[in-house]
Amino acid sequence: MHVLALTQHTGRRLAEIGFLLILFAGIWLAAAQLPALKFATTRTIVAGIALAVAGILLIIAVHWGHFG
Repeated sequence: MHVLALTQHTGRRLAEIGFLLILFAGIWLAAAQLPALKFATTRTIVAGIALAVAGILLIIAVHWGHFG
């Protein structure tokens, strides 16, 4: 029984958003290491949250969205 069923298009879209969040997190982690910019800890936290959300979206896309 499928509790959550997504179309292939929706699964692909979720995966694309997940990959974009990974890109965003990478840029934010790199920006957190620049000494001239403020809020390095906040940038690291935001990047970590973005990676976590991206992971959840990719799991949903692969498991229920027929992506892969």
